[in-house]
Amino acid sequence: MIKTAALLVFTIIIVPLLAYFFGDALSALQEETLRTLVYTCLGIALGCFVLSEVVKNYSQVDKLWSITPIIYSWIVAYYSDWNARVIFLTVLVSIWGLRLTYNFARRGGYSWKFWEGEEDYRWAVLRAKSPFNKKWVFTLFNLFFISLYQQFLILLFTLPIILSMEVSAISLVDIILGAMMLALVYMEWLADQQQWDYQTEKHALLKANKTLEGKFAKGFVHTGLWAKMRHPNYAAEQSIWIVFYLFSVVATGNLINWSLMGALLLVILFKSSSDFSEEISAEKYPEYKQYQASVGRFVPKLKS
Repeated sequence: MIKTAALLVFTIIIVPLLAYFFGDALSALQEETLRTLVYTCLGIALGCFVLSEVVKNYSQVDKLWSITPIIYSWIVAYYSDWNARVIFLTVLVSIWGLRLTYNFARRGGYSWKFWEGEEDYRWAVLRAKSPFNKKWVFTLFNLFFISLYQQFLILLFTLPIILSMEVSAISLVDIILGAMMLALVYMEWLADQQQWDYQTEKHALLKANKTLEGKFAKGFVHTGLWAKMRHPNYAAEQSIWIVFYLFSVVATGNLINWSLMGALLLVILFKSSSDFSEEISAEKYPEYKQYQASVGRFVPKLKS
């Protein structure tokens, strides 16, 4: 908890101060673009809140997690007058987003009635816990965390693209970073595919009233990339946006700039999110605690 609080303070207070005193000011074009993005984000966030309260499905932000960064990036590309470097970054974001959207769709996240679709199981668990089992408490949580905070976080980790608006040339370093980002997208795809294959076959066995044996006996995916990390998909997702931040470092020449906030806040979110997920898994699967002890969360454990 203390480490998380310290990282939040560093992210929200220290990073902007360092950027203000040592970073370059935004150009008039960058400020205009940023205003458009903020207004767009606010409209999406409030729309998600109202819709989720009406239909009682609190995964409206989840449906847009992989879509809004594509929208934000193409808005920046438009404002940049189709700057080559911005288009390069926008294509990378679009590849990431389309892949993640496909994975969310096949898990039942979307419906032709766009407000329906599978809800994240964690929201139901949270609503059953005190104090979130009080309607007004969960409504405030929905407004300030699920809708506003998460939507603005999505915007924040996309914002390094704004700092590329004043640089048009695509450098060798940009190409290397792009290759790294694509490799991480592949890693995330592979992890999601391994999880999909495992859960699909497990549920097919359960539906056929067969005993879960072999690797299915544990009940959770623990092979392939999941034998190296407990959350390889989360590890890849965080790494993708850290690499994306590095494009702003190349553009500005400053190791730390204000757009670092998005990547750092994303790391904090995945730490908290994985804590909650693992708490549920440990209660559900008897062998999960042993898995936690032997396998690293986001990076492989060094063998002793």
